[in-house]
Amino acid sequence: MHDDLIARAKAWLAEDPDTDTRAELAELIDAKDTAELTARFTGTLQFGTAGLRGEIGAGPMRMNRTVVIRAAAGLAAYLKKQGQEGGLVVIGYDARHKSEDFARDTAAVMTGAGLRAAVLPRPLPTPVLAYAIRHLGAVAGVEVTASHNPPRDNGYKVYLGDGSQIVPPADAEIAAEIAAIGSLTTVPRPKTGWETLDDRVLDAYLARTDAVLAQDSPRTARTVYTAMHGVGKDVLLAAFARAGFPEPALVAEQAEPDPDFPTVAFPNPEEPGAMDLAFAKAHETNPDLVIANDPDADRCAVAVKDNNEWRMLRGDEVGALLAAHLVRRGARGTFAESIVSSSLLGRIAEKANLPYEETLTGFKWIARVDGLRYGYEEALGYCVDPDGVRDKDGITAALLITELASELKEQGRTLLDLLDDLAVEHGLHATDQLSVRVEDLSVIADAMRRLREQPPTELAGMAITRAEDLTQGTDKLPPTDGLRYALDGARVIVRPSGTEPKLKCYLEVVVPVADLSALPGARARATDLLEAIKRDLSAAAGI
Repeated sequence: MHDDLIARAKAWLAEDPDTDTRAELAELIDAKDTAELTARFTGTLQFGTAGLRGEIGAGPMRMNRTVVIRAAAGLAAYLKKQGQEGGLVVIGYDARHKSEDFARDTAAVMTGAGLRAAVLPRPLPTPVLAYAIRHLGAVAGVEVTASHNPPRDNGYKVYLGDGSQIVPPADAEIAAEIAAIGSLTTVPRPKTGWETLDDRVLDAYLARTDAVLAQDSPRTARTVYTAMHGVGKDVLLAAFARAGFPEPALVAEQAEPDPDFPTVAFPNPEEPGAMDLAFAKAHETNPDLVIANDPDADRCAVAVKDNNEWRMLRGDEVGALLAAHLVRRGARGTFAESIVSSSLLGRIAEKANLPYEETLTGFKWIARVDGLRYGYEEALGYCVDPDGVRDKDGITAALLITELASELKEQGRTLLDLLDDLAVEHGLHATDQLSVRVEDLSVIADAMRRLREQPPTELAGMAITRAEDLTQGTDKLPPTDGLRYALDGARVIVRPSGTEPKLKCYLEVVVPVADLSALPGARARATDLLEAIKRDLSAAAGI
């Protein structure tokens, strides 16, 4: 085993085009570090519906130029089999370590395979790439990003010509083509021949952002903004300036791209502590709301002042606020969300007489809903301009929530007041998450097996009225690894994360509210129920 491992590592080393990962791998071979080599050479990073994502380093289980060149070659082979020979592939990238290298390698591989390649001019938000695919009539798009993963990670996200991310069976077909790639020497990689785009694509995207706002709407809300060390700042500031909003006060320490994300443990607005600097800036400047993008700016976080303290709104709260705003503006078309998001969207759509759809988790599914007008997911993802960007877009979502805050401000009200109104109208929909990050993935598999073999019959003293194993699929959903429990006045979904080593449990309780005066009691009841569900679910899953 040991000799075989060293032989495979040396074979990889001989092909590796990157001096950094070559040096790192040579050191591991010299040190005969079998534990580390085994971790890197047992299997390959799997290409799935999220594309590729993993830690940067040498070997087939890490993100590196060799893995990316193979992925690009497999994608090119797939596109040619689909009859897209000579088609355009547009490539975007964020500011993480190696992102620009991976983008350039992808362009070279596409060019060598007889496709046309165009690379965005510099690190830009993921929604600009999603927009560019449709705007330029591309047959596919690639975004090099690990979104809000830790600094040591990078990733590779694939879109097809409709501008939305790949779904089955395309992912498995691309993965099969990647697996069929032999030696890197068989993959032509010319040094030139692709196009580097200028700012016209970005200008067209920015012109499109105007369309999400109502003409003549008030633009008075003042914001604090953090780019979370990512690529959102310049594009968001340009969009806000075009719209005529007051210039956001920047969180200076997090404004510029920095692949090491020095001020946060995880560059994700949802993670504890990530918003601390933004809240400090808000205490200084007293804005109407705080806005954060994640590093590739496809997500948007919103925080508001609540009893003199700043607090993050949940993704479900922002999702409902944007929906109510669009309904009031007379939006037509289908409202959609993933099954793990709050059922409040369905109530809002029903009352407005609008079609409503539930999909599997991920914007790759939401973006494909027929006649989509608005889609959101609880993980801070909002699609408010589906004709422009068939994916979540943290820039246009920030514009729309700031427009809503401006309208409310003119009435002497806030986003929290509107949330209260929605609770009275539709019942208080309170959501929470039980999320367990693991080192060992078998912990997740064990928890799922335990819940399947010994399903709970009640949670928080409420009987489970329906239990569904989503691996079987339903009349509306394709199969997925998940469990869904319906209770009287509550709902629970348990699933492994698609992008991180986490088990995620999504909880929702709905408490009827007679009037505004009943809200504090309803909130207290909802909090108690959610805590009890968490406790009982943890015990049932053994986590």
